[in-house]
Amino acid sequence: MNRILATALALALSASAAFAHDFTVGNLEVHHPASKATLPGQPVGGGFMTITNKGREADRLVSITAPDVSDDVQIHEMAVENDVMKMRQLPDGIEIPAGAKVELKSGGLHIMFMRIKHPFKEGEKFKATLNFEKAGTLDVDFKIESAKPGANQGEGASGNHEGHGG
Repeated sequence: MNRILATALALALSASAAFAHDFTVGNLEVHHPASKATLPGQPVGGGFMTITNKGREADRLVSITAPDVSDDVQIHEMAVENDVMKMRQLPDGIEIPAGAKVELKSGGLHIMFMRIKHPFKEGEKFKATLNFEKAGTLDVDFKIESAKPGANQGEGASGNHEGHGG
C-alpha cells in the first residue's frame, strides 16, 4: 500500500512540475506568463502573469519585447474614471514593490501585443523578454490558452481585449 501511495505522490509532484510555468531573475519571480487565443484578423493580443518581488527594494517592469509576434508591445492599465472604464498605456512601466505580488490580468494591469503578426493559437507559445529596471532582462515563454470566457481562470490569462485597435 505504501508503494502505491509513494507512486501516486511521485506522479502528482512530477505533473505539477510539468505544469509549472515560472521564471526567476534576481529577487523577482514571474508566474505563468500567458495570452489568449485570438481570431484571424484580430489586431491585438493580451498578456498576463503574476510578478512577485521577494527582495527588500522595489523594482520596475519597464518594457517587454516579443519580436516574433509584435514589434509594438505595451504595458497597459485599465481603471474606472468617473464611472467609465478607461485604458491607458503606462510608458514608465509597472512598479513591483518590495515584498509584494503584482498581478497582470484582464480589467487591470496587463500587456498588449499590438498589430500582432499572426493569430495566437491555443496550445502554442511564444518567447518574450521582460526588461526590469534593477533585475535586468528575463526571457519567458507565453503560453497561449483558450479564448473561451472563464477558461483557465485563476491562471493569470483572462479577458477580452476587443476595445484595443491596432
